[in-house]
This record gives sequence, structure tokens and C-alpha cells, in this order.
Amino acid sequence: MGKPRLDWGALAAKRDAYVARLNGIYTRNLDNAGVTHVEGLARFVAPREVEVAGARYSADHVLIAVGGRPATPPIPGAEHCISSDGFFDLKAQPEKALVVGAGYIAVELAGILQALGSSVS
Repeated sequence: MGKPRLDWGALAAKRDAYVARLNGIYTRNLDNAGVTHVEGLARFVAPREVEVAGARYSADHVLIAVGGRPATPPIPGAEHCISSDGFFDLKAQPEKALVVGAGYIAVELAGILQALGSSVS
């Protein structure tokens, strides 16, 4: 019996389908709860009142989801780096990977790569 093989493309497709399903569930639950969803750059203009693209919205409860993005440090060689967002854009499993970061996503990705057989530093 040979070494088990991973179909990286199938893994990425299943991950994308899972994320799409979760996003659909979250959207449906918010819609069913009567939540107004507004996308754009928001700022508080008064207690319980925000402004987005010139329009003002007020409510008893206001949630601003900031949508954080990873940042690549301005260091030599950074052009060879990817962020966690690009992880599933890889066309093949890397033989070696250096994971920089101490957040849960970096730790999880390092563990996944190691478990799948990549050499991880």
C-alpha cells in the first residue's frame, strides 16, 4: 500500500462550499431576525446612530463588523508570501512552509499543513 495522497483541489472546493453554506445560514438567520444589513464605511455620528455613504441609520443596537484583513510586512522577500486568504488559492500542497503569526488562524494553518505532510517552520 502506498502513501496516502491528498487531492488539494477537492479539499479547496469542499472548503469553499462549506464557507458558502455557512454564509448563507448566517444571512438567512439575520434576515429572519429583521436585521438591516448595510455594507460600506461606517462611523458613529451620535449615540446609536451611524452614517454609511451619507445615509444615517439608528437603532437600539448597532453592530459594526470591521472585517479585518491580514497585512504583509514590508520586508525583503514579502513578494513570495501569501496571507491566510490565499491559502486555498495554492494550486498544490507546498512541500515546505514557513508560517508567521501567533493568531489562531496561523496556528491552525500550520497544524493543517503539518498533518498533511508539509514541512512546517
